[in-house]
Amino acid sequence: MADDFTSKPSTEQAHDQRHVRRLARGWWFFAAVALFYLLADHQAHLFGILPYLLLLACPFMHFFMHRRHGGHGPRDKGENGENEK
Repeated sequence: MADDFTSKPSTEQAHDQRHVRRLARGWWFFAAVALFYLLADHQAHLFGILPYLLLLACPFMHFFMHRRHGGHGPRDKGENGENEK
């Protein structure tokens, strides 16, 4: 019986969902327009820093790619540090 008073009718829930979708669309539209103007106005700055970003990407790629295969050194060492065959 208490659930009857706390639950919203389906029309109010549908209205809330439409409201959330409209807000999300508006936010994405605003973000796209802001990104366009940011890139259009600061294009020269972005191209000037691009080589440095490429050099900065190298250590990050090295760090994240070595995580998957165990790092440097031989992979087949036993408990004593000797190579297993």
